[in-house]
Amino acid sequence: MSGKRQRANAGEGEKLREEILEAAEALLIEAGTEEALTLRAVARRAGVTTPSVYLHFADKSALLEAVCLRVWTELAARMRDYAGGVDDPLRALGRCGRVYANFALDHPVQYRVLMMRPTRGLSPGADACFRHVAKAAAACVDAGIMRGAPETLAVGLWSALHGCVTLLIAHPGFAWPADRDALIDSTIRMAGFGTVLASRIPREATPSSEELATGLDALTAGWTGH
Repeated sequence: MSGKRQRANAGEGEKLREEILEAAEALLIEAGTEEALTLRAVARRAGVTTPSVYLHFADKSALLEAVCLRVWTELAARMRDYAGGVDDPLRALGRCGRVYANFALDHPVQYRVLMMRPTRGLSPGADACFRHVAKAAAACVDAGIMRGAPETLAVGLWSALHGCVTLLIAHPGFAWPADRDALIDSTIRMAGFGTVLASRIPREATPSSEELATGLDALTAGWTGH
């Protein structure tokens, strides 16, 4: 709702900042694009003057990042809730992957702004996403499931996750499988099990397709789902 609001009293600066963020978030989600988020439009939506917005945010980029980061605490909470209490590190990694993917798809506009634009370095949101994956990968290394530097392994895992959700967000008109959850699960399984296997095969080793298939068939014979 727009309209002029009363001047904030001393000590109400944080409240005004939150109102501006709420107005900006509503505009961003409604429009689905960052171009609609102008300081003038946000000020009108919040019922304040444009200079009042500048008191809290230096420019549009600062406001846009602050708006998108509002949901990132939700990702951390989801990670804790969904992977907490899982003793098996590889299964916990898989759960974290599913949380990450669903979080991104639940907040496509914010994810696109913070994760799909060229930047000179990692944004706070991107860094937080990577740290969640790196932590789960480190637990797998500590347990001996994966071998190698956790952050290096995490880069590959993160790339697979990010690639999957980015394609889903950027190309909704593509003929994706009807079962989106199955697609996400398949991507996570390929990335997770692939990393487990690849981390054990020396880079200079190139097993033949037949050797690899025979070895894996022997390894997995008799396995059942749990």
